[in-house]
Amino acid sequence: MAPRLSVVVPIYNVESYLQECLDSIAAQTFADFECVMVDDGSTDGSAAMAEAYASTDPRFRLVRQQNQGLGAARNTGWRNASADAEYLTFVDSDDIVPADAYERMINSLDKSGSDFAAGNVLRLVSDELVPSRVHLEPFRTELQATHVTQLPTLVRDRTAWNKVYRRSFFDGAGLLYPEGMLYEDAPVSIPLHFAATSVDVFSEPVYHWRIREAGALSITQKRTDPQGLVDRVHSIELVRGWLAARPEPENETYLRAYDANTLREEIPMFFAWVSRGDRPFRLAYQQHVSRLLQEMGPDRLEALSGPLRLKYRLTLTDHIGTLVLLQRVQQRYWALRRMLTRA
Repeated sequence: MAPRLSVVVPIYNVESYLQECLDSIAAQTFADFECVMVDDGSTDGSAAMAEAYASTDPRFRLVRQQNQGLGAARNTGWRNASADAEYLTFVDSDDIVPADAYERMINSLDKSGSDFAAGNVLRLVSDELVPSRVHLEPFRTELQATHVTQLPTLVRDRTAWNKVYRRSFFDGAGLLYPEGMLYEDAPVSIPLHFAATSVDVFSEPVYHWRIREAGALSITQKRTDPQGLVDRVHSIELVRGWLAARPEPENETYLRAYDANTLREEIPMFFAWVSRGDRPFRLAYQQHVSRLLQEMGPDRLEALSGPLRLKYRLTLTDHIGTLVLLQRVQQRYWALRRMLTRA
């Protein structure tokens, strides 16, 4: 008989964190699960640790592949999970799942019939847990059977691992994680919010997202890597492409809402990185962000504040030096204001 829940854990060179991650899954109060661990060609002791775990707990099993990246490893885990399992979730192998997270989400889905549940997140910094800023607004209120059109802040919910999907919904959507790129979460997470009939939202945390302090930095900590910027823009374009290709008339409204959030929330994260990045990073910003702005069209900029419009016009006209100066002046202003406020 198939387990009710499949947990997919991609693994790559995380021997410092893997035991704690797997222990948190094994300790779940919802015990009817399988855990498919995918060793994505680790060169440290991670695969041996996972194999040892599988030898002591029959709910855990290990799949091996040559290194292909996080998106490919998630897809491999999905392909190797029980097709008859009712629910599906993903966990990154350096993170921790609170003990009652899956029980809470599955109990809610059993009652609501929603397509998936998503919840709030805490950042794990050393031994401290602090709120994840990117998840604060979408998960401020606990709701059953809502939708991104009723709770627009859910368009910010880009991460793959704070969710439990109904397997039939995930399979039916026909979306797998893009391979060979970073920031592969959003091209699945955001379209599924729009494709869902309803979603259950949890304000209590369901996931602890680690900030690595030893060894390799995580993807989200590599802020001024040009490839990270290129992939993030590509991630946005994949979401836009999915929304634009949908035949339903409401998808034009959905696309406009997504563009508005991208312009107000997501691209502005690049501004600080541009002021700190080197010449290759700034060239990548100008090329790829300009292309994205042109794809959106000039009408998308009209509703923005004056400072935002100015920064986008500087981008489009290749005045990146002026953009950097403007950003630095604003950073100094806000730093001075914070200092005076504390005084």
